[in-house]
Amino acid sequence: MRKPWIVGVAGAVLAALLLGACGDPESAPDGAPPSASAPDASPTTRQRAAASPDARPEASARPAPEVLYLGDSLAMENQKVLGRFLKDGLDARYTSAPYSGTTLCDYLEGTADRSLVPNGDKAAALVRRLSPDYVVLQFWGNAWDYTPCMDGITYDKARTRYFQRYAAAAEQLTEQIADAGGTHRPKIVWVLQGPDPITPDRVRRVNALYEKQAKASGDLVADAGRTVSPAADRYAWTQYLPCTAYEREHDGYCTEPGQDRTALHHDKDYLHFCLAPTTSKPKPCPVPSPGITRIAREITRAITDASA
Repeated sequence: MRKPWIVGVAGAVLAALLLGACGDPESAPDGAPPSASAPDASPTTRQRAAASPDARPEASARPAPEVLYLGDSLAMENQKVLGRFLKDGLDARYTSAPYSGTTLCDYLEGTADRSLVPNGDKAAALVRRLSPDYVVLQFWGNAWDYTPCMDGITYDKARTRYFQRYAAAAEQLTEQIADAGGTHRPKIVWVLQGPDPITPDRVRRVNALYEKQAKASGDLVADAGRTVSPAADRYAWTQYLPCTAYEREHDGYCTEPGQDRTALHHDKDYLHFCLAPTTSKPKPCPVPSPGITRIAREITRAITDASA
């Protein structure tokens, strides 16, 4: 949990949106943070979460699944909320091991010398250790020359190679997870991402890549990005959306009740969904944040439907 979160974008928007924490691969055009080398210690967190407001007691009759959650800074900020919903809805056993600034190739075994994830927290290593039923993968998509495992292939300079490399990493990661699971092959849940105001077509194509991989390997998709998008346009970025019934019923989640709308992003962060100011060290979001809750509920719904 020690990697700095650094966010930046191109052009005039860059100055307005720079952050001091919560960094992702596509958001660090000026290079990786000081701690970009793989850490010596693992941040893997095993969680039995406290109850959240909309716990579903009927789920106790279902077998309790084991869920592993991997990803970048979006997963970093989401991890505790997702754990609560999985516990409430499915009584799930839950382990999270996100690393800010990562992309798919960071979790591949065989990339230790050029990865932001240590060997003990590679996807296959965790699957062998935990034998999960589900592996949730939430990655925004590395668009900048940030993580070494992308070998300098960036969206802005080499788009065809970027998507080819990303697709190859998705296929290889699927294979490594499946092989590590052996006879207990976990289902992979590919989390579709929300809109990107800077490169909207990139996110659309990354999501299509996830859907294609899930279909090819018989895995699952959780369209969490849809829950933070306008109903009229799945890929139109917005800072605010109308409040949901859940947000109206829970204090602090409909941030502007007088206008019946809620904030999805902090004023200075177009990418992340935590409404607290960012810090120099990555950590789970410390305040109620509707975007995070929407994403976590959709991931939980996908796993719940698959477990029924």
